Amino acid sequence: MPDFALDPRLSADTKVLGDLALCRLLLMNDATWPWLVLVPRRAGLVELIDLDRESRVLLMDEIAIVSSALKAATEPVKLNVAALGNMVRQLHVHVIARFDTDPAWPGPVWGRVPARPYSDASAQDMAERIAARLGGHLKPAGF
Repeated sequence: MPDFALDPRLSADTKVLGDLALCRLLLMNDATWPWLVLVPRRAGLVELIDLDRESRVLLMDEIAIVSSALKAATEPVKLNVAALGNMVRQLHVHVIARFDTDPAWPGPVWGRVPARPYSDASAQDMAERIAARLGGHLKPAGF
């Protein structure tokens, strides 16, 4: 996707795990919550409706695949899936594993506690846990 560029804020706040058929898969650099972000690799997208029908279906499939992988890797009480885009306009979808022991439960995660960045080792561990559950769906980036 030659015109695709990751929004600078997403780039600063995440680690690239790799690419799925449509989306770049990111790990939010906040170890407070297991938190993945999918970004369709298409330029100029803001809303889900900006994708053509085929790409919308593929995005929903990738959300389901990533959600299943995150659930299997972390065993949360609940998964939160959201495409908000109020701070970052580029179309992206958050998939967040939630636990009844997390510091924001049962409220939203945004702005509750300062981000707690992953250590290199713990980020690598999470990346490997997710990649193992995505199998051939993910072309890993490595970091």
